[in-house]
Amino acid sequence: MPVPVPRQRAIPAVESGQAPAAPTVGGPSEAEAPLHRDPARKEETVRNDATAEDDSARTATSTATPATAPTAPTAVHPAPHPAPRPAPHGTSHTTALTLLLIEDDPAAGPIVPDLRDSDGKPMRVRTARNLTEAGRLLTDDVHCILLDLTLPAPGRAAGDDELAVLRHVLELAPRHAVLALTASGDAERGAEAVRVGAQDYLFRDELDSRLLSRAIRYAVERKRSDTAERRLAEGRLRAQENARLERGLLPTPLLEGSPLRFAARYRPGRSRALLGGDFYDTVRTPDGTVHAMIGDVCGHGPDEAALGVELRIAWRALTLAGLCGDELLNTLQQVLEHERDDDEIFATLCTVDIAPDGRRAGLCLAGHPAPLIARPDRPARLLPYENNGPALGLLPGARWPRMQVELGARWSLMLYTDGLIEGRIGDGRERLGQDGMVEMIRRQIAEGLSGEELLRAAVNEVRELNGGELTDDVALVLLDRVP
Repeated sequence: MPVPVPRQRAIPAVESGQAPAAPTVGGPSEAEAPLHRDPARKEETVRNDATAEDDSARTATSTATPATAPTAPTAVHPAPHPAPRPAPHGTSHTTALTLLLIEDDPAAGPIVPDLRDSDGKPMRVRTARNLTEAGRLLTDDVHCILLDLTLPAPGRAAGDDELAVLRHVLELAPRHAVLALTASGDAERGAEAVRVGAQDYLFRDELDSRLLSRAIRYAVERKRSDTAERRLAEGRLRAQENARLERGLLPTPLLEGSPLRFAARYRPGRSRALLGGDFYDTVRTPDGTVHAMIGDVCGHGPDEAALGVELRIAWRALTLAGLCGDELLNTLQQVLEHERDDDEIFATLCTVDIAPDGRRAGLCLAGHPAPLIARPDRPARLLPYENNGPALGLLPGARWPRMQVELGARWSLMLYTDGLIEGRIGDGRERLGQDGMVEMIRRQIAEGLSGEELLRAAVNEVRELNGGELTDDVALVLLDRVP
């Protein structure tokens, strides 16, 4: 018994992009139909792709052998695979370009249908008689719009604005290339259309398939180039604005009247950023006490950087208001809890308040590494950290004891974040750590380094030991008392 031959939808080769358009039984489908149509069919100008496919299918199946007919087995040749949909506008494409023609009387124009892209593939053409129809046909797979400038713009009287329809289309399709179509000899109007935003203009009476094909390809590439250039310029402006903002957020120490010397070094872990999650500040209150602080918000993104700035500003305000020690840290924890986006966000903090005589200081640690002190009569070492309290934001109602430390007559006090000590040593997993950092600072001081030069050398050496750029933020503050 013969095997029934399954019915298959015949896909025109021109639709798949594998062959040029050719007439089929029953006349050309919509996808193949010329733009220059018979005036009698003017009412059928706009047809969507689905209708065109149905017409092609009916044409192909009307002559096929019925599925139940007992005929001899016949070799079945599979229809060509349909081409994938064109890539969205602004990306490189491997399928045929799609043109949207907006013209009130397509039958009256000399536009020819044999349009091909740079690969020789036929261009797909959609036709709209007004802007309402154009809005329905304007999809992401349209690459270029050919607009008749004589069309009236919605809501505008004739003569109000010669390019009103172009302005409307540019608002409707800001990401698409636009070619303006004008009468021969009206070059001034065409040039004005380009100044308004069209990629090029064409004269209706001088148009042929070769010129139009080349103009479409040029317009698409120019639009793509203009879009890329605009995005690059916008990116540069955003980067400049961010840089100005971040510079303004970096602290200015308030040490007027203090004999202490101040130096700081800041290196954010984020690429091309000026500000990270680390923060620091130094102020002198009217009683002569110098207050220094350094902290670190967990994480490395812009949200963490913004939270660090908020905590620094809050610390300065609270310090100038007279708070210190446990009372100050408890208030900062409340600020953190109200400002953070996630309950798991926390911040470590180290505060030091140096007495007016400069010989002693109060130290509070909230999950932060202890500062390093260097004096002429003994090697650099870490200040006591046995009473280190929890990081801010971890334990409600936590306490942070204040430790009294002796500094001496001449000293250098360095506050730092863990980015300085968590860098790796070589290719292994071993990290520098606090002990390695102390040994490094001892050696650099012995070499005569101090102030900004010491901090710069410390950061550079840590980077070299890490084998490249550090992934964590690094902040260092150095206070020197030289009687």
